[in-house]
Amino acid sequence: MGEQFFREREELGQLIERFSKQDGTHETAIPSLRFIRASQISEPVHAVYEPSLCVVAKGSKIVMLGPESYRYGPANYLAASVHLPITGQVVEATPVAPYLSLQLQFDMNQILEVIQNSDQREEGKRDRHNSKRGLMISGMNASLLDAVLRLVRLLDHPHDIPVLAPYTIGEIIYRILQGEQGDAIKQFALIGSHAQRIAKVIERLNRDFALPLRIDELAEESHMSPSSFFYYFKEVTAMSPIQYQKQVRLQEARRLLFSSKIDAADAAFLVGYESPSHFSREYARMFGQPPIRDIMRFRDSLDA
Repeated sequence: MGEQFFREREELGQLIERFSKQDGTHETAIPSLRFIRASQISEPVHAVYEPSLCVVAKGSKIVMLGPESYRYGPANYLAASVHLPITGQVVEATPVAPYLSLQLQFDMNQILEVIQNSDQREEGKRDRHNSKRGLMISGMNASLLDAVLRLVRLLDHPHDIPVLAPYTIGEIIYRILQGEQGDAIKQFALIGSHAQRIAKVIERLNRDFALPLRIDELAEESHMSPSSFFYYFKEVTAMSPIQYQKQVRLQEARRLLFSSKIDAADAAFLVGYESPSHFSREYARMFGQPPIRDIMRFRDSLDA
């Protein structure tokens, strides 16, 4: 990488730091763009990644998807093509050199529009029967970094955002599609591909997570046999449909417990569990302690 690349990366970090004075997640005037700052190594944080681009300007982070672990920093970027329940942890950060990153959310319609407006449509069709992981790490390149930096610079010119931001986001998506993982990402937007059909099922599971899971029904909806559906779902998410649903349910239950005054039994029922004791065991297995103690620790941290 040339000197300009490192200058632009340094500028990106300075801009993120200027717009995020405190630790936490910060929304911006560009609705799909947010900044994340952390001044110390974090505890594991459970979340559901939406389709997005994640770029680190300073520090580094580990993301765990099922049994897999991905580490990325300023030399890489992370792209998520579908909704994925993950565990993330900032592993390199200090008060003097905080972790600084951005997340740019997008949807499959934006990707499809870029594909249709470029010469990449036929390239994607050739590989439509291969499904890839829905989360990928790639090496950062000068063209993508330049486009990301120009998008962030628009925050200093808010009147330009409505006109220029959509074009710059389109360019960012185009640069991602040109990258080493571009062919894999295209599959999630191409109608009829295995990846696109699995992506539709993932949307349903995130919407109807409290309903009973019926593999035969989901397979039929995907126009696959149950065995093929199970195989391709695991290819995309690194977990089985049941494991995926469990993570989404437990994360939603935890959100309800932290943000409202309902008890654990009510939270269990709302996310689809029939047995509070079964819910409590699975909750403790995922988050390290049962719901009541987890809530108490959370409230104690707020008081502190």
